[in-house]
Amino acid sequence: MTLKTPVTLAGAPPSPYTRKMLSVLRYRHIPYRVIWKNPREIEDLPQPKVGLLPTFYLDNEAGEVEAVVDSTPLITRFDEEIAERRVRPADPAIRMVDDLLEDYGDEWLTKAMFHYRWYYDADIKQAGNVLPRARIKAPTEEQANELAKIFSERQISRLYVVGSNDVTAPVIEESYHRIVEALRAHLVEHPFIMGNRPGAADFAFFGQLTQLAQFDPTPLAVTLENAPRIYAWVMLMEDLSGEEPTDDEWFTTDTVPATLKAILSEVGRVYAPFLLANAKALEAGAEEVDTTIAGARWVQKPFPYQGKCLMELRKSYGALDTDARTAFDAIIAGTGCEAIFA
Repeated sequence: MTLKTPVTLAGAPPSPYTRKMLSVLRYRHIPYRVIWKNPREIEDLPQPKVGLLPTFYLDNEAGEVEAVVDSTPLITRFDEEIAERRVRPADPAIRMVDDLLEDYGDEWLTKAMFHYRWYYDADIKQAGNVLPRARIKAPTEEQANELAKIFSERQISRLYVVGSNDVTAPVIEESYHRIVEALRAHLVEHPFIMGNRPGAADFAFFGQLTQLAQFDPTPLAVTLENAPRIYAWVMLMEDLSGEEPTDDEWFTTDTVPATLKAILSEVGRVYAPFLLANAKALEAGAEEVDTTIAGARWVQKPFPYQGKCLMELRKSYGALDTDARTAFDAIIAGTGCEAIFA
């Protein structure tokens, strides 16, 4: 199936996944039109089954327009339908690394994004004031002030969804400090996470960091104090349309640097034990995930979607041939990520 352009999507500037996908479209040279609205407000286009941002409006196999969400399969679909400037590495072992890091960016870094935004007073105030006004036809000041209160209270009440609470706050914040340092050290040596050419992991990290490193005051201060390079990198990642990538610019199985393994070690330290504990709780029908992450207690409601993420990672790993699996295993050896695929 050939992708029809311009691609239409609905999104919001404060949505990290909207920013992720807009950056992908610019880099891929895929023409697009973005509607700065919630999909529920768009009457002449189909509604998504799940109200997530961004929502893309794409033709299905029957030639009918349908509302499509979830950035990971969208990136895969665009790679399959347009050959030039693909995002996912060609080497299957390196692609598996990219898949794992994209998943971490989308599913663990977002915990930090949501936590910082709705846990601290300064961040709550800024998000509450700005987010309701981040639309073309903005509400009146009186309406915006009322929406700020309603929206903030709703989001704070949903912190449990991502696992942000008084017990887990130190785990989330210490993990953010570590990944900022690991990413900073990597970007000193390499322009992108996946080498001299961005992979899906780069866009996933970028999406969350548009908020963590450039909008919400508390993590912004952490980033600027410890890694101004990351702040600058996020600005550059916004539009990579001028890059001219070649296939040999991603890391190879022989050139994965220690700095990338350090990033993988943070994935193994926090995301791997969460995925396993979450899957165990889902399988048992438990009402709570109660485990230890990075030496500290972690407690939250089970998250079905992240149970699906674990299954998809294991499915991709299982599809590797013997040589690719051996190469991937060597890359993640000693990082803690092995537990995900055991």
